[in-house]
Amino acid sequence: MSALRVVPTRRHGRERLYVRLADGRNIAWYDREAARVNLLGEDRRDDVLEALHPFLTGPVTVGPPPVPTPAELARLSLHPDDDLAPNRPGEALLIALDRDPGGALPRLRTDPRRAALDAERTVGEALDRLDGAGWHALHSIALPGGDRIHHLAIGPGGLFAVHALPVRKLRVVVADPVVTAGRRPAVPLLRRIRADAGRASYALTAEVRPVLVLVGPARVALDGAVREVRVLAETDLPGLTRLGGVLKPADVEALHAMARDRNTWARV
Repeated sequence: MSALRVVPTRRHGRERLYVRLADGRNIAWYDREAARVNLLGEDRRDDVLEALHPFLTGPVTVGPPPVPTPAELARLSLHPDDDLAPNRPGEALLIALDRDPGGALPRLRTDPRRAALDAERTVGEALDRLDGAGWHALHSIALPGGDRIHHLAIGPGGLFAVHALPVRKLRVVVADPVVTAGRRPAVPLLRRIRADAGRASYALTAEVRPVLVLVGPARVALDGAVREVRVLAETDLPGLTRLGGVLKPADVEALHAMARDRNTWARV
């Protein structure tokens, strides 16, 4: 018989050990968190357990993979071009910069897209780290008309449309609906963020709450009450894990499966 290889992988904070044939085909995998060995066929059961023996940390369930949930089936049926889950934070900006690196800009002028990209990466990476707490994050969701939701966070605490704003070392004043950063012109940004969350709520038929994340501010002043929009610094994002009681795990998975489908956003 061909020797079996055990290959560890880690994705979104979860570790799996795949058991492979010499030709690279997977015949089983061990999910430590679920304490389960999933077999793609019973004929190599004993060989698989022997290969995995040094890695097992306690009693395990052994058998075929569980029947996919409706959310998993919906995900598996997605065409790769329609799946938004692989989007990187700032995906749209990365594509735009690749097409036009900004070589025509004056030498001393910094391309603002690069600061925006850094902000989206910072926020996106912070949201991705919440995966172990039962959250999913999608990035750079294009909306009809050229608008874009920077990040969508889905977890036990609900759904959040997250807008990342680069304000490194600037004093920020938020006076609903206007946001003023340093000497930049005041912008009615909260109006747009609320509108994006409203469109997301329509697309997903569920409440989506708007969030403005200020990346690297020197100081933040709230001038009066801010309606609906949660204003955070990027260092506050782990606090989302303390929110709960809104969505059950099955609801989180179903909404994530729906949100990652590009076609969900085509008519909002």
